[in-house]
Amino acid sequence: MPLSPTGAELLFEVFSKRYERGSTIVTSNLPFDEWTQTFGSERLTGALLDRLTHYVHILEMNGESYRLKHSRQHKQNNPE
Repeated sequence: MPLSPTGAELLFEVFSKRYERGSTIVTSNLPFDEWTQTFGSERLTGALLDRLTHYVHILEMNGESYRLKHSRQHKQNNPE
């Protein structure tokens, strides 16, 4: 979901103020190369990712959605 230019700038400001001051957890279902679509600017996205990926641990999880798995199990255990 694309952010407005103002929204993208405000989110960048939040991350900039957090940079090297404390821990921040970010989750996304988009790979980094698709973040420009959300932030609308390659320059802003590059600067944001520069801050987010400095001193970072990236946990990449690929697999079936936990919600989808739970929903399927629920349907199997509770047929209508």
